[in-house]
Amino acid sequence: MYKDLTNKVAVVTGGSKGIGRAICERFGQEKMQVVVNYHSDKEGAQEAVAIIKDAGGDAVAVEADVSTEEGIDQLLRSAIHAFGKLDIWVNNAGMETQHPTHELSLEDWEKVLKVNLTGVFLGTKKALNYFKENNSKGNIINMSSVHEQIPWPTFAHYAASKGGVKLFTEMVAMEYAPDNIRVNSIGPGAIKTPINAKKFDDPKEKEIIEGMIPMARVGKPEEVAAAATWLASDESSYVTGITLFVDGGMKLYPSFQGGKG
Repeated sequence: MYKDLTNKVAVVTGGSKGIGRAICERFGQEKMQVVVNYHSDKEGAQEAVAIIKDAGGDAVAVEADVSTEEGIDQLLRSAIHAFGKLDIWVNNAGMETQHPTHELSLEDWEKVLKVNLTGVFLGTKKALNYFKENNSKGNIINMSSVHEQIPWPTFAHYAASKGGVKLFTEMVAMEYAPDNIRVNSIGPGAIKTPINAKKFDDPKEKEIIEGMIPMARVGKPEEVAAAATWLASDESSYVTGITLFVDGGMKLYPSFQGGKG
């Protein structure tokens, strides 16, 4: 769909499953060259690589911990070694756990913040340095959530990390706009991925969740990938510093729908 993306090189963190994998596969359809990052799901990453190649793109799977500088360094080195350059960096890797805030341990707090926020910082910093050193028009896409805006009790660490991603994205976008480096976020709502498939397969749980969404359905990873692809393309060349919500209207206070309240 976006001819300018042909042969562009992208790093996608957390690319072996869920939204990250859907982004990798869509990038493959755009004939891009993709570094598919994974932490433990080697099989999923290798499957994504095969699908990308079958679609006419190219890809390599790279194991790395995105919460460490060593892991981020490895991803950039892999992109340069395999494809000779970097055009787009997607900070997608993330995690969540559920705890009442008064029972949330420091260990669990730091574990989520380390991946969801520190990982975004490290990936962004590495990409910024590459883009500036090579005087190239860079593009960074961060994965946020509707919970950068909607409070989510018992997920304090997750919501805090996504709130941080929001302001970090806006700050970096402003700081590097003069360098023609664009930085945006995507805010998914309820998306059916392996991490929450069991919940969405339960009819009662599904009904409750759909009642929180004006469009009355759970989203698909491919719909988030479509947003990421648009942000990666020149079609969005005048867009920076936004969160593009892909949520079926979840953040629009659906309890007021129909004039209630």
